[in-house]
Amino acid sequence: ATSLARAAAERDELARQRTAREAELLEVRTRVRTATAELERLTDEVHRDEVARAEQRLRIEALEERAAEEFGVDLPTLVAEYGPAAPVPPTPAQVAAAQAAGEPEPEPVPYDRAVQERRAAQAERDLATLGKVNPLALEEFAALEERHTFLATQLEDLKATRRDLLTVVREVDGRIHDVFAAAYADVAREFEGVFATLFPGGQGRLVLTDPEDMLTTGVEIEARPPGKKVKRLSLLSGGERSLTAVALLVAIFRARPSPFYVLDEVEAALDDVNLGRLLTLVEQLRSTSQLIVITHQKRTMEIADALYGVSMRGDGITGVISQRLREPDPV
Repeated sequence: ATSLARAAAERDELARQRTAREAELLEVRTRVRTATAELERLTDEVHRDEVARAEQRLRIEALEERAAEEFGVDLPTLVAEYGPAAPVPPTPAQVAAAQAAGEPEPEPVPYDRAVQERRAAQAERDLATLGKVNPLALEEFAALEERHTFLATQLEDLKATRRDLLTVVREVDGRIHDVFAAAYADVAREFEGVFATLFPGGQGRLVLTDPEDMLTTGVEIEARPPGKKVKRLSLLSGGERSLTAVALLVAIFRARPSPFYVLDEVEAALDDVNLGRLLTLVEQLRSTSQLIVITHQKRTMEIADALYGVSMRGDGITGVISQRLREPDPV
């Protein structure tokens, strides 16, 4: 009986210990589950923090790259010169307004984020208004500058050439003015004498249409044969017009003599009286010049020194013949 009691007591003790161990095991398992849940929570938080740090690092790198691209400066320089710790210098508009008002340049002011954000937004709008940046602008500007320099040089050369040409034109105009004025005066003087010889008792003269501008003026002929009041050439007869034209030619010959002259039937429309007057002028011209006269007038042929003509022989063949009427004057 004693052994049974002792075995029962041991059994009860073991059962009690088992119950205690099971309670402890349950408590341990509960703590393990709690610790596992806390570990998972901490692990998730660590992952979230790592992801957040990575994202923050990427954002910082992106901001650094953006700052370098947009502002063209590295991060240390940007922070040192434009960071919150650096004073903000006055804007160009403020400096210009102070200079216009005659006031000293405004002093730098402390950094104000709201104010600087507004300035940055305004600067971005101004930059957007300017349009996209042309990366080839420097090369294009250099090419255009070289082209501009070349064209400017060419333009200066053209201006210099134009000045030289204008100088030459002025000199030529002055020379033409002097030569024409002298020639006109001589021809006008000779025309009056020649006309008086061809039209005894008549009056003839040369008149400038624009005496103030000798370079563009025209020359009109006023001819009034004796016994007529008309002056216009269109109102004269054919013979009178021919004789007036001959008078002008002879006046030019006498004003500016030439070694020889060629006259082609200038007396074809003249009567005997006018022909005699013309021959008087021819005699005067032959004293200083040689004359080749193409004519059918016998009286003109009679005053010639030599005759040259074409004649048909009896066999029907034409030939050139010449006949000297008088010997040339000895030199």
